[in-house]
Amino acid sequence: MLQKVVRSTIIDAPIERVWAVIRDFNSHDQWHDVVETSRIEGGEKSDQVGCVRAFTLKDGNFIREQLLTLDDREHKSTYCIVEATVPLQRYVATVTLKPVTDGNRTFWHWESTFATPPGQERELREMVATGVYEAGFENLRRHLRQGGDLRVAGSTAAGPMPTAMPVPSRRIAVRAYGGPEVLVPENAEAAPPGVGEVRIRQRAIGVNFIDVYLRRGWIPPMMPVEPGRPGVPGMEAAGTVIDVGEGVNGLLPGDRVAYLGPGAGAYASVRSVPLEWVVPLPAAVEDDVAAALLLKGLTADVLLHDLGHVRGGTRLLVHAASGGVGLLLCAWASSLGATVIGTVSSEEKARLARAHGCEHVIVTRDYRFAQDVQRLGGADVIVDGLGDAARDENFAALARRGHWISLGQATGPLAPLSPDQLVAKSATFSRPVVFDFTTPRAELMRRAARVWAALADGTLRRPVIERYALDAAADAHARLESRGSTGSLVLMA
Repeated sequence: MLQKVVRSTIIDAPIERVWAVIRDFNSHDQWHDVVETSRIEGGEKSDQVGCVRAFTLKDGNFIREQLLTLDDREHKSTYCIVEATVPLQRYVATVTLKPVTDGNRTFWHWESTFATPPGQERELREMVATGVYEAGFENLRRHLRQGGDLRVAGSTAAGPMPTAMPVPSRRIAVRAYGGPEVLVPENAEAAPPGVGEVRIRQRAIGVNFIDVYLRRGWIPPMMPVEPGRPGVPGMEAAGTVIDVGEGVNGLLPGDRVAYLGPGAGAYASVRSVPLEWVVPLPAAVEDDVAAALLLKGLTADVLLHDLGHVRGGTRLLVHAASGGVGLLLCAWASSLGATVIGTVSSEEKARLARAHGCEHVIVTRDYRFAQDVQRLGGADVIVDGLGDAARDENFAALARRGHWISLGQATGPLAPLSPDQLVAKSATFSRPVVFDFTTPRAELMRRAARVWAALADGTLRRPVIERYALDAAADAHARLESRGSTGSLVLMA
């Protein structure tokens, strides 16, 4: 008759920090007191399914166990005994971790089934339950308190630590520029973080119009597509730290973070990025909110404070006022006392823009708006993501000494503007790249703090979010290009 032992506990550490230790099938001699020495046979990796660990116990017994399953998404592993001097027969054990949101802790469930020689059932059940599982819980707690997580994550003053391993990842590959159909899901591996890098298990990934430009091939240097080396779109994401590379301080496995940067590649479940791109997440900001807000919020911050110099009385024209950036601009500019004028393509979007502080909404699908804007006195500042189709109307809508900010080109690349045309209204023109306003990292941290504060005090509402699975990235792009979406689109990994 098979015996069953089940034990569970709560560990006061984030799940990724606990998992970073547990998933290493050869780490138990570092943290479990009953283990004397351990090695992986055949030179295989310690997270390779099928590998065998051979270890001796401090009481002299010898055991060989095989890793049967390892699931990084579910934080679950299964293993069995293949040979042992301890009389545990047909032994199969499963370790499962679950996040505890209260305090960012970890629920650890450990169970096994096995047969025993007659008359030894109680003795062996007690040995497994108390000597292995309950003792293991306490041993790991002590290991983490002593900084043992850093032995897996990077390095410490004690000397060199085991080399981090690649981990499985899911990504969206582009092998040829084109429409949404070129976004193809595939399995991959995420390499360990390099010097100055942070490896992140991504939970939510922001979808932005720049991703569409990359997919179409409009900015090849930012996402090259070469034979055998597909491009991966995406500029921002949020999740938890898996481990860090040499030279990274201030972040530990399990810490919640978000990032944005000038290098594409965010459409993946695991990714390593430079520390310079990364900001910590406040406890009150969920992953999907961070992915929907960080790049767009920092963009709004730059447009309003650095380029538009928006203040009380400024007449601000925002195109796509019901989109992700548009809603943030409407709300933030309104709080600064500006008069916000927005263009949208439907009455439904007009209602949403008004609810976010857009005082005057122009519904148009043919990019005609200049006459209505001039009736309001003209635009002191224009934020234009439309591109060439609205070029002439934008210039006509500008007030004298107005500033035109070209943020995107949804309808196609903007034809060049001549200085002679601008001088007719003493107008100015800029075409910013937000990443130039987020370096060094101290600048990124300062701007991010301003966005989180605006969210916390109600200046910015929680973003309207349309969520898609990572594998459905093509559907998200089709939705974004259809002009039917409102708010922000986020991929959930």
